[in-house]
Amino acid sequence: MKGLFSNIWTKRFFALIGALYTVGVCKLCYYSIFYNIHIDSRGSVCLAVSAVSLLALIIMLYTRKQVITRICSFVILAAMLPVVLLYFGEWELIFPIVITGIIILLLSGAGEGAKTALGTIILLMYIFGALGYFLFTSFFVSSAKQEVVEKGVSPSGKYRYEIVNTEDSSNGSTAVYVEPNYADVTYPNVTFTLKNISRVVYLDRPICQEINIDWNTQTRKEVTSQLNSISDNIKVNLSDSELEKLGHSCDSRLQLANVNVYDLFAIGKTAHDVDPIRLDTLDEKQLAHFGVGKDASGRYYVLEPSDELLEETEIERGQTVFFSELDSKGFAQFNKDNRDEYGSELYTIEKDNSIELASLTDEQLAELGVSDQGDIMTFNGKICFRFYVAEIEDYFNTEKRKLSVDLLNS
Repeated sequence: MKGLFSNIWTKRFFALIGALYTVGVCKLCYYSIFYNIHIDSRGSVCLAVSAVSLLALIIMLYTRKQVITRICSFVILAAMLPVVLLYFGEWELIFPIVITGIIILLLSGAGEGAKTALGTIILLMYIFGALGYFLFTSFFVSSAKQEVVEKGVSPSGKYRYEIVNTEDSSNGSTAVYVEPNYADVTYPNVTFTLKNISRVVYLDRPICQEINIDWNTQTRKEVTSQLNSISDNIKVNLSDSELEKLGHSCDSRLQLANVNVYDLFAIGKTAHDVDPIRLDTLDEKQLAHFGVGKDASGRYYVLEPSDELLEETEIERGQTVFFSELDSKGFAQFNKDNRDEYGSELYTIEKDNSIELASLTDEQLAELGVSDQGDIMTFNGKICFRFYVAEIEDYFNTEKRKLSVDLLNS
């Protein structure tokens, strides 16, 4: 048995097992950035985390001279910095992991010089990280007082809502927030809920004294009929892939916007023509005025691409730069190339991702992901939320993660 545990391959195997603990800590770091934490039983969580941390500590001490364990000893404390700051106060979760990280850092098989240097770096990270975080949150903290007066779940269980009264210097307000009820990450006694996913569907000033929330269920066809009866010019914004699925190519959606008045005159427009101009409404001469060409197949391209645009698109001089092949940075560079001597844009070319709702068939709506039926919410008799709009406008994209300062105040 002694020979087994002294075997180098046994130690390497256990080092991999110990690394799983570090992976879990990194996952917790990810959750702390993008999710809020809700602990149901603090005692149970403390016991569970302590037991796992103790087991991981024993394994790491056994494999402390392995390279993987040495790396893990440095990663654990660094990954715990966002957890400590963003989950501040959840000590039953934080303390066992931090203590484990400190012990394994001090007792790892790395050289004393390396441990001292990295330990100092980690300590400075915590000091300056904490100082910066608390200064930031103290500057941006709101003085308004908020009170949740009602919360609940829609009939289908797909959405949940909160009604929040805010007292401020402007007589206060009442807001209705809706968020998905299917995006939570649940573990025994712990639930993680996505930050910045809720959407304000109703806001009224001053504070509403009477609150009456009602939910009902409607079909897709019923909602379409209702919206089209309100207006036949309602537009929805779709992604490039969704529009291409419906047969709308990039070239068919290109338009000129923010056109300088002198450029408007040059193509026979007036100063009152402030709406975007579709490229497919312009002739060859008008297109050339804006540096745009059109080939026989109807594809638009840049007549004289700048060196910066070629570098951005990684296209060699002499090759055609098609607008359909440009990403957002490519469009930004083209628009940047068309500025006056004062740095003001003369015009911009962009893709129009809006489409009239009245032009979509029920089959196309289904293809875009709109459910056959869903929840409709009314606040004091007024419709403020429709499942239909939430799905077609992709209100709750639970797969998308974007770093922003708003995550620090959630």
